[in-house]
Amino acid sequence: MPVASYINPRTGATWPLAQPLWRAPDDLGPVELTAGAGLSPADIAQAEGSLWRYRTALRVPKRLSLGEGWTPLVPGQWGGQDVLFKCEHLQPSGSYKDRGIAVLVNALIAAGLTEILEDSSGNAGAAMATYCRAAGIACAIYAPAGAPPGKLLQMRAFGADLHPVPGTRQDTTDAALAAAETRFYASHAWQPFFVEGTKTLAFELWEQMGFRLPDHIVMPAGQGGNVLGLATGFAELAAAGQIARAPKLHAVQAEGCSPLVALFEGRQAPAVSATIADGIATPQPVRADMMLEAVRGSGGQAVAVSEGAIGAALCDLLAAGWYVEPTAAAGAAGLSRLQREGHIRAGETAVLVLTGHGLKAGQAIAEAVGQRGHPAAS
Repeated sequence: MPVASYINPRTGATWPLAQPLWRAPDDLGPVELTAGAGLSPADIAQAEGSLWRYRTALRVPKRLSLGEGWTPLVPGQWGGQDVLFKCEHLQPSGSYKDRGIAVLVNALIAAGLTEILEDSSGNAGAAMATYCRAAGIACAIYAPAGAPPGKLLQMRAFGADLHPVPGTRQDTTDAALAAAETRFYASHAWQPFFVEGTKTLAFELWEQMGFRLPDHIVMPAGQGGNVLGLATGFAELAAAGQIARAPKLHAVQAEGCSPLVALFEGRQAPAVSATIADGIATPQPVRADMMLEAVRGSGGQAVAVSEGAIGAALCDLLAAGWYVEPTAAAGAAGLSRLQREGHIRAGETAVLVLTGHGLKAGQAIAEAVGQRGHPAAS
């Protein structure tokens, strides 16, 4: 297994992995893992039908797997252009978060932790509840009281000690931080092992495309797990001499909560308002500066889309046979904007990451469909 340490990228201080951390002791900011060496095609465990096929590049031993990763990459059309749909909504708990949470929970097992807490607007909490139950780790989850009922039910069904918090998403985080004084905070937003898991999306796209890369990858972004994971994975492939350049990474946010877009455009973030894309309603991303660097460094864009555009994209996805949650539809709405504005041109290869399953958000889907009529097949 490759050796790594925690590192504070702001000060250069390092700590051994044997000392479980969720923030840097020296300045209380987020910690990262030291750079990984990547892998080559010969390093892939071809018989493994999960993200653990890339275990030579993962800095944690495999103790538990539910088959996460290795999701389909399906060709289709969007906006009259050829697109590849990456089906992350088909993960064990129904969202891409399983990549990061699976690797994170294996790190918790290796560290000997038996109880943790997390805060989540839905998908990360559902994934954490799923994997902690399978691992026998006691799990407390702080979630917005107004989170989608299907996601809260999923957390309860797996035995999580659920704490619904009235108010904003930031109120939920604040409550979890207060509770972290007495229980280890395994937040997907703070834990570097979450990104260690999501970086396998980069490896997987590279492998599934015949060890080539697309020109563009489009995804919704809140805390930026996919943005950071893809940037990390492609950086490791470059370090291993496997690729010469990374695809352009495009991050999509809802207009009602778009702090990354504001940073990208060099302006102050607008006041937060409600959005149907609850999975990316993150007003204060922990690694906002790193997300900005990842998007800009790849030559990509950060764009905001309206509630109307998200709803219309959701109906178009349903019409095409994709039963995904509104947050995934935000990515599709962003893809439409990027095509319309010429950032993604005909003939270029684009991947749209479908991040979460529609069964988690039945009420929101019903409202979107009701407002626009049932999507007609085209």
